[in-house]
Amino acid sequence: MIRSQTLLTIAAFALAALLAVGTSILLAIATERRSVDLVQDTLHDAGMGWVEVSANGLRVYLDGTAPSEASAFRASSRAGTLVDADRVITRIEVARREDVAPPRFSVDILRSADGIQVIGLVPAETGIAPIDAAIATVANGLEITNLVETADFAVPQGWTAALDYGLRALRELPRSKVTIYADAVEVLAIAESAQERAAFLRTLEVDQPRGVEVTLDISAPRPVITPFTLRFVIDEGGPRFETCAADTEAVRTRILSAAEAAGAEGPLTCQVGLGVPTPQWGQAVIAGIDALTELGRGTIAFSDADVTLIAEQGTEQDRFDRVIGELSEALPEVFSLEGVLPDPVDTTVSAGPSRLIATLNEEGGLTMRGRLPEGPVGRSVEAYARALFGMQTADIATRAVSDLPSGWSMRAMAGLDALSQLHDGTMVLEPETLILRGQTGNPDAGSDLTRLLSEALGQTASFDLDVVYVEALDPVASLPTAAECVERIRAIQAEGKITFDPGSVEINETAGAILDRIAAVLPDCRHVRMEIAGHTDSQGREEMNLNLSQSRADAVLNGLLARGVLVSNLTAQGYGESQPIASNEAEDGREQNRRIEFRLLSDASDETADDADEAEDTEETAETAEAVAAAPGDTAEADTETGAAPSGGSGDENIERGTGGPARPDITPVPRPDSVVDRAEAAQE
Repeated sequence: MIRSQTLLTIAAFALAALLAVGTSILLAIATERRSVDLVQDTLHDAGMGWVEVSANGLRVYLDGTAPSEASAFRASSRAGTLVDADRVITRIEVARREDVAPPRFSVDILRSADGIQVIGLVPAETGIAPIDAAIATVANGLEITNLVETADFAVPQGWTAALDYGLRALRELPRSKVTIYADAVEVLAIAESAQERAAFLRTLEVDQPRGVEVTLDISAPRPVITPFTLRFVIDEGGPRFETCAADTEAVRTRILSAAEAAGAEGPLTCQVGLGVPTPQWGQAVIAGIDALTELGRGTIAFSDADVTLIAEQGTEQDRFDRVIGELSEALPEVFSLEGVLPDPVDTTVSAGPSRLIATLNEEGGLTMRGRLPEGPVGRSVEAYARALFGMQTADIATRAVSDLPSGWSMRAMAGLDALSQLHDGTMVLEPETLILRGQTGNPDAGSDLTRLLSEALGQTASFDLDVVYVEALDPVASLPTAAECVERIRAIQAEGKITFDPGSVEINETAGAILDRIAAVLPDCRHVRMEIAGHTDSQGREEMNLNLSQSRADAVLNGLLARGVLVSNLTAQGYGESQPIASNEAEDGREQNRRIEFRLLSDASDETADDADEAEDTEETAETAEAVAAAPGDTAEADTETGAAPSGGSGDENIERGTGGPARPDITPVPRPDSVVDRAEAAQE
């Protein structure tokens, strides 16, 4: 009986246990289902239907592919607010992002007198170091704002060459905006004068990078023309301008068209500048040219708002009066007109041999013969001539007379002033006219001299100019090209190499003589950036060779500086044994490798940047007339001449950099007085 009760008790407990387990299983399944449904519905309503929700016991699993890391985080966070966060197991993957297209790298640099601002995005591989280095060479204490950032993308083709050229333009142009892209460089700048603009263009048009579109927009401010003058002549030589000024390009075109309609031929020029007395200048000038054409021969001269119409001697009075009347009506009210009809020549009275002749030779020496007034007035003209051309170079032998025409001395000083602005020529002063002949390197000399003589002598004065522009005398147009500069230096070094004493970096007498000749060439090549490159052979330690080559390149640079050469366009760089041009296995090859080179800086940069194309670069360097000169006695081999072991170090790396050659003083030109009257008073005093 007792046994039966025991069995029943055990069976009851077993049944209860089974019921409890079954109930817990059912409750767990229901909990899983509720958790999955709750999380699934909530995420779906939040726009995250890509999430797959499942459960295993009390744990909730999130699967699927999220479009981004942020989406995956939001899904996990939202699920953690619905069920216990510790129960959420995230197995979400993030979709693979497509490769991001590289940005367009660019740099904008603005340089002015107030500072330098630079902004842009550059490849991380090149970095901002080249930009910082270029800015440092021209900063000179200016405030620098650098907002350049880097991005880790591949360097685009052409970027390095474009960057080098853009930074070169930045260094050349004090007031500029340079924009650099991988395939283009845009340069916007302002020059101080037309001559400086021409020099800038000449420099920047050389060695432009291949495959990079270069846009140069360099403007020069219009000159202030005072007085604002124009002089148009019709004589036996035909119609022509002796000087011409216009306030705008449109007015210039209209004036030149009027001159062509009057019969003027050949290249006609008219300077555009500031200082016009009235916006109606073009209207007045065209009316004046038309009136002179109607008259037949003579001169129409404008000086600001004063107009003078000078008829040819022998013109009929009635015709002259009619043309003057019509022109007076055609001119705007602001202009005042004076008509001049020369009196007939009185052939019964001889003017006598009144004449003054001044000749300026190509060396700047003056010879003056003829007649001057008696007393202090005549002596003041002689003193003025000596002041203009120099006491030692003026050969003056004139005759003092008392019967010269009125204003002779003032006309003589004006003629001497005009003559001084020529390279060489002759000034002849006669009672009725002043004749000036000569050569000049100033393309605007004819216009400038006409303006000068008109102001000094008056609009009605008669003078004749025959001034020839010679390009070889033009200090801007005659500048050599970059290749010509290097070729000149190469020719000098071909006759004698720059050498150093064994184990020394001092400029010796032989090298000094060569530097003297190179120093004479470099002033004409200040627009060309060149590198003085030092090279050695491979004997000795590499570090010692590098230091020695740098010291010797610096010595050459300092030697040129000591000879009065402005070296802002030159840099010194030592390359040691890294750039041989011949084999170091034989003495003749080592002799060639020991050298000092003058070469265009762009060539040097290209060669250093791409050693893999060394042979091709060497050929291109030869085509651009690279100047190469060997420096015997170089590196450790030179030390063997003094008994030092080649590999033991000779102390060359500790040798101070030499300067070589005495310093030469700068020559400061003596300023001239501002006007003919001032110069006359200064000379008389």
